[in-house]
Amino acid sequence: MSAPDRNPYLEDPLEDRAVVFQPGEGQVLRAGSTSITLKVTSAISNDQLGVYEITLPPETVGARLHYHRFMDETFIVKEGILHVQHGTTEVAAEAGSVIYVPRFTPHGFANHSTKPATVYLIFNPAQKREGFFLGLERILNANPVNPEEFLALYHRYDSYPAELAAAK
Repeated sequence: MSAPDRNPYLEDPLEDRAVVFQPGEGQVLRAGSTSITLKVTSAISNDQLGVYEITLPPETVGARLHYHRFMDETFIVKEGILHVQHGTTEVAAEAGSVIYVPRFTPHGFANHSTKPATVYLIFNPAQKREGFFLGLERILNANPVNPEEFLALYHRYDSYPAELAAAK
């Protein structure tokens, strides 16, 4: 009896390349009173996925209405209530809620409550999104904030204010 023909396409080299982030782990950035913890970065996922934990203090806007051309964004609310606007609809998303926002969908988010809200933001593909958060930390902690620099950062990382698109 001869050995069956081998198919090299079915001989996958297996390797454990898992990365585990325990609670509180990851690089923490501060943009004003908002904290951003980098979890799964572009370098880890080969730019396929970005996962970031954002904690918004009470009465804080996370992002005004904007859209992305090349990536989708998913919100997973961990704690508190996150208000997410998508298109003309706004939802008060409680802990456990998941909101998927495909590219070209205007969206924004805020914490309008009296308690902090923590959310996981997932971007796919990642588009090196952590560069956006690093730039945000620098720009939003400057006094005064430079609006032209802020807009340039937005555009560099595939974010476009919805009111600019509507004005065209």
